[in-house]
Amino acid sequence: MDRLQELQSLFWHSTWETLYIVGFALVLGGLGGLLLGVALYVTRRGGLLANAPVSFVLNVIVNFFRPIPFIIFIAAAQPAARAVVGIGIGNKAIIFALVVAASFGISRIVEQNLVSVPTGVLEAARAMGAGRLRIIRTVLIPEALGPLILGYTFAFVAIVDMSAVAGVIGGGGIGNFAIVYGYTQYNPTVTWAAVLVIVVIVQLGQFAGNALARKALRR
Repeated sequence: MDRLQELQSLFWHSTWETLYIVGFALVLGGLGGLLLGVALYVTRRGGLLANAPVSFVLNVIVNFFRPIPFIIFIAAAQPAARAVVGIGIGNKAIIFALVVAASFGISRIVEQNLVSVPTGVLEAARAMGAGRLRIIRTVLIPEALGPLILGYTFAFVAIVDMSAVAGVIGGGGIGNFAIVYGYTQYNPTVTWAAVLVIVVIVQLGQFAGNALARKALRR
């Protein structure tokens, strides 16, 4: 407990770093995943913009990157991180890797939830003269909004989990704090304090996601 008090300022700074990393990754990865997921859905056979070659290429790309364990993906993405954000280590690099990994993971969540939208709803919008892009924006996504929010909540939890390995490339966050000052220094109090913070973050995110999903489903 004395050791935790000594590290109090660093503890809260690490908590803030986790929120910062996860927040950026969720927003940017969520947007990328939404765009990619919509593209996967509309280009599939029978889709609004059916295009077999494009659909094939998108599926190959997503299926290639999704199974890669994140800790390996971080190392593989370092050259790309240097090219895009100017550095291959630290929080910027971990955010870049998280955004890319989250985009591919979320794209499948988006696609699967869009598939559940009844085709009759889309056909009705088409019959009323709505264009394809308008159908996507005003019919398809709103109809799947509740399940999409639940899917993004799941993605939030996964991103919190993945952010814990930020220390591998010199990043910060509460997960790295737990490893450096708890596990490696044989201090279970520090480790469990970090675990508690992660659990609280996840629970708050899950609660907010469930509440928003219920509100969307009642519309």
